[in-house]
Amino acid sequence: MPLVVAVSTSIAAAHGLLIRDRAAFEGARRTQAIVFDKTGTLTKGEFGITDILAFDKAMTANELLSFAASIEQNSEHPIARGIARNAKEKWSVDNFRAIPGKGAEGDVKGKPVKVVSPGYLREKNIAVTDPRVAELSRQGKTVIFVLVSGELKGAIALADIIRPESKPAIARLKAMGIRCIMLTGDKREVAEWVAREIGLDEVVAEVLPDQKVAKIREIEERGLFTAMTGDGVNDAPALAQADVGIGIGAGTDVAIETADIILVKSNPADVPAIIELARATYRKMIQNLLWATGYNVIAIPAAAGVLAHWGIILGPAVGAVLMSASTVICAVNARLLRLA
Repeated sequence: MPLVVAVSTSIAAAHGLLIRDRAAFEGARRTQAIVFDKTGTLTKGEFGITDILAFDKAMTANELLSFAASIEQNSEHPIARGIARNAKEKWSVDNFRAIPGKGAEGDVKGKPVKVVSPGYLREKNIAVTDPRVAELSRQGKTVIFVLVSGELKGAIALADIIRPESKPAIARLKAMGIRCIMLTGDKREVAEWVAREIGLDEVVAEVLPDQKVAKIREIEERGLFTAMTGDGVNDAPALAQADVGIGIGAGTDVAIETADIILVKSNPADVPAIIELARATYRKMIQNLLWATGYNVIAIPAAAGVLAHWGIILGPAVGAVLMSASTVICAVNARLLRLA
């Protein structure tokens, strides 16, 4: 068993999985439900464009985005940075002005351009008739509007970017028979959109930071052995409450200190990997235990002379060889964990 532990620890470290609590790691094989925080764990924690709606057929989606990005490149707002980051082309802006609480405006290519919130449209009684906008709002996405020369030309929807590794990771966990749950303080519409995109089994949304521990406890009270994955200060108590706490390497210090296992690469795909490694480690332990027990049940009586009646006597040298063979077989089996 110590050989298996040493090999599994080495494998985990080589793949960026730091085990701080061996008992919790070995217990991870029993995981029946895993709870994920959303922001920074399943998502990148930064805004990205999900949809571009051009209302005017004379303007392409790329042109609409370039007009918006040209205005937003002067802003430090997270949504503005998300728009500017995704545009392939941006143009110079004259007479840039912020519209307090509503957006920004300026002159681009000699045309007055405004990038504004839905509140600005309501204030100016500008109607939005495209049904796609309402659907984007129902999904919990942030929708901003672009006006060029006073005419509403289109809309851009943004959302927290889902990590590309999240969906395959959830699929692997579900294939292992593990229930996947998301616990977040975000609006239900946003949480449910993310859940649909990556295939989660259950969503617990609009949870205050001090309620996360209670939610983990509720899941455990269903009789489910529960793991929790998170990265923020608010996740630390929940990580401590869960049967296994898995911290994200790029997360806060307090979350990392609380976690039993740390994912250095901050990759959701490492969550099923650590559970698979825990299961493989346990199998190797049982195999070595069964081998050593069975081997000694036969070898010890033989060494004691039980077979002497039939003329079979094991000398000290033979006994030493057989004992060494047992150790070598267990060591080789432990090393085979790398192939599991």
